[in-house]
Amino acid sequence: MYDAFIRGDVPSVLSVLDPEIEWLEAENFIYADRNPYIGPNAVLEGVFMRLATEWDGFTVSPEEILDAGEIVVARGYYSGTYKKTGMQVRAQLAHFLTLRDGKVIKFQQYTDTAQFERAVSG
Repeated sequence: MYDAFIRGDVPSVLSVLDPEIEWLEAENFIYADRNPYIGPNAVLEGVFMRLATEWDGFTVSPEEILDAGEIVVARGYYSGTYKKTGMQVRAQLAHFLTLRDGKVIKFQQYTDTAQFERAVSG
């Protein structure tokens, strides 16, 4: 999933999301305004499309992925430049993904929300 996201292969990312996925952006994150996102289309429209249109060079760089059975934890960094302000971020991330039958049924993000808020507000 992360390799597909890095390549910009959004259809492959969406294909591993359960039709009823519950996607939660971190509290106070700039895209938490529509939490919870239910279903792949909600994630596409509310998160992925906003990242693609509002940021230059936005990347997710996982440094470690831990397999805990039905739960996978990823640790790494986000980076990119917010187009409207020209401000860059390099923020730590932690993702908790709950799996069932090879699909992600729940996603919970944790990140440095203050850094994103500063980038957006200039």
